[in-house]
Amino acid sequence: MEWSSATLRLMRVIAETGSFTAAAGSLHFTQSAVSRQVAALEQSVGTRLFDRHPGGATLTPQGWIMLRAASGALDAIDRAERVIHGTEPVQGIVRLGVNHSVGAALVPRVLAVLRDEHPAIEVVTRDATSRALTRSLRSGTIEVALIASLPPYAALDDLMPQLEIDVLLEGELMVAVAADSDAARVGEVTLEQLEAACWISSPRSGTDPVFGVWPALPSSPRITHVVHDWLAKLQLVGQGWGVTTVPPTLAALVPPDVRLVRVVGGTPVLRRAIVARQPGDISAATEHVVRALRDAAADLPVS
Repeated sequence: MEWSSATLRLMRVIAETGSFTAAAGSLHFTQSAVSRQVAALEQSVGTRLFDRHPGGATLTPQGWIMLRAASGALDAIDRAERVIHGTEPVQGIVRLGVNHSVGAALVPRVLAVLRDEHPAIEVVTRDATSRALTRSLRSGTIEVALIASLPPYAALDDLMPQLEIDVLLEGELMVAVAADSDAARVGEVTLEQLEAACWISSPRSGTDPVFGVWPALPSSPRITHVVHDWLAKLQLVGQGWGVTTVPPTLAALVPPDVRLVRVVGGTPVLRRAIVARQPGDISAATEHVVRALRDAAADLPVS
């Protein structure tokens, strides 16, 4: 059996994006061309590698075995090319996937520490949803993922072996209000007050929860602004245009014209920041990055 590196890269992109259509768009192929290459690969291997369904495509158990081997081969090819061209760092490159609600405070601290203590480690970051980062870990396109985790803290996916998970920190979800508001002066807010509030939320992404709205509201929220960027949301809050939720990892970045208040009259809502990676041995460079994430989280004020 012979496979080209281009076909193996295509397989990895499909696993990462979750569909033939998305992979075709990412690689500037037609969907029919992607389908033909996958069919040829499956015929060569002698087994089905992808399950096709209306929502996209997922790897079969045989497909995951194939992908793990392919990712190792592709990484070795890429590494050889960097050595040939003199661009291979001494310690290595670590690809870090970051969930936007977790990384804003942690990642700059981690990069600063690594720059001072391990300057030969190159960290390449990318932002994505928790679901997309999990796929990227499985497909081997990132080594480490920094992810926001919600109760009941289930496994990131149902594949075996499970991903290695470390809990970096856990804290209460808070509500950001304008510093000159009544809620800021009192230091807390009730569910009844939140029902009447104007909310500033993040855009909905597929089936992921809406970030920015209190998840335990007894009624539908009144969302007046939809903003992806956390800094923009907090600026709107500071000017009195609404309220938004803030996870514990962002508490250190709240500007002076915003206050964080607790919600009373209900069960506290908790959030975790976790670091995830593939099971098994990891490179020394990856271990340094994971350790730096743990240390940065331990020093991060969460409320």
